[in-house]
Amino acid sequence: MRLGIAGGISHRTPEEWAEKQYNLGCGAVNLPLDHKAEDSVIDAYMKTCKDFGLIIAEVGAWCNPMSSVPEERAKNVAYIKNQLKFADRVGARCCVNIAGTSGEIWDGGYIENYSDDMYCRIVETVQEIVDDVNPQNTYYTLEPMPWMVPHSPESYVKLIEDIGRERFAAHLDVVNMINCPERYFFNGDFIDKCVDIMGKYIRSCHVKDVRLERFLTLNLKETHCGDGNLDIVRYAKAAHRCDADMPFMLEHLPNEEAYINSLNYIKKLLKDARF
Repeated sequence: MRLGIAGGISHRTPEEWAEKQYNLGCGAVNLPLDHKAEDSVIDAYMKTCKDFGLIIAEVGAWCNPMSSVPEERAKNVAYIKNQLKFADRVGARCCVNIAGTSGEIWDGGYIENYSDDMYCRIVETVQEIVDDVNPQNTYYTLEPMPWMVPHSPESYVKLIEDIGRERFAAHLDVVNMINCPERYFFNGDFIDKCVDIMGKYIRSCHVKDVRLERFLTLNLKETHCGDGNLDIVRYAKAAHRCDADMPFMLEHLPNEEAYINSLNYIKKLLKDARF
């Protein structure tokens, strides 16, 4: 398991960028680039990753390929393909997005997210993306969400089987699938279940925390590591059991200082657990 920071790290050169993360104890990184970067810049960052033994965890393709607006959908699908090509170019473990929705909010919860028509559109869109790009060095993945497919380990494996493409795999975000009291209170068991069911497909993991708020009705809030109920040590051990090089990427923190504080918190947790 390789710790990493999904957010930005301030730097002036690729060398400074890689050295800072290496010195923080990171083993995985997300490039501060996208498909529009010049080849010389991409090559410089890739070289520093190799020099410091850092693996490239993820390339984000964050947009809505299920938009109900045809022009928006076409633009987003083209962007995803370009980002997947970029991920393949740099040898990232995966290119990650969400399935998307036909609703107004690109990552929102709607009843239509669970329709048979939406499921078929997701399958067909992923097939189109993977077939057109034909990646050789990376995988396209969808991050689980609380209110759209995939929202459970079982639904993720079914989606993988229905898409039927070797280069479509899994991205694990346990917190995004904790959408009920049972998964919240017994999240350690749920973590193990995710890895037991999805393990051979998982290419990268996101890590954060989740807290049950003290008012009705059910309200689960994403929060920074240590401010919730997630069994982070069990999550890290499960990720490592799945793959010794599994990226374990901190995300959704407001600034570099917060990322470093959370990274140090996890490092201490793992050290105290003798992991």
